[in-house]
Amino acid sequence: MADWNRGHGAVDDMLDAENKLLADNLATKVSRLKSLAYDIDKEADEQNSHLDGMDSDFLSTTGLLTGSVKRFSTMVLSGKDNRRVLCYISVGLVLVFFLLYYLVSRAQA
Repeated sequence: MADWNRGHGAVDDMLDAENKLLADNLATKVSRLKSLAYDIDKEADEQNSHLDGMDSDFLSTTGLLTGSVKRFSTMVLSGKDNRRVLCYISVGLVLVFFLLYYLVSRAQA
């Protein structure tokens, strides 16, 4: 009967050792998941601050474009002389664009 108890104790020791090994593996995995969750939280905070900065940039750009459109509309509606100046400026800008395009394409070749 003593042999049976000793054999039973060996099984208990083996199960206890296996249980400790599994608990250590689980603790390692939980620690890894915790660090991943922390990294995800940190990344989400960084992305939110970046998006907030972009929001303020877009708002300032919207204000700038709105002011430009108002000035352009005022200039177009103000009279014939301003339309002629606007036409000259538009043609000049188109010509400058094509000149720059030609120079850049020539420089790359």
